[in-house]
Amino acid sequence: MAWFLVEIRYVQEKLEDVRPRHRKFLSDLAEQGVVALGGPLGDGSGGISLYQAADETALLDVIDQDPYHLEGVVAERTVREFKPVIGAWLPKEA
Repeated sequence: MAWFLVEIRYVQEKLEDVRPRHRKFLSDLAEQGVVALGGPLGDGSGGISLYQAADETALLDVIDQDPYHLEGVVAERTVREFKPVIGAWLPKEA
């Protein structure tokens, strides 16, 4: 499994109406272990989420089902593979 950092920039006019469905979507993925964390940027211009998926194609299959994507809230989206090596959330090596 690989980690992916996804950043989106919002279409502000559509944001408020779709937000509850988007958060339910991410919450369900978090319960499945697909989303490690996610949330809006401090300035409200967009959001960042950290996903785990087999590869980028599998990730895109998932995030293309996000209500933000389906209902036109995403003005711009970047997806980058992320390789965490240091952090409190990483498993300890034996």
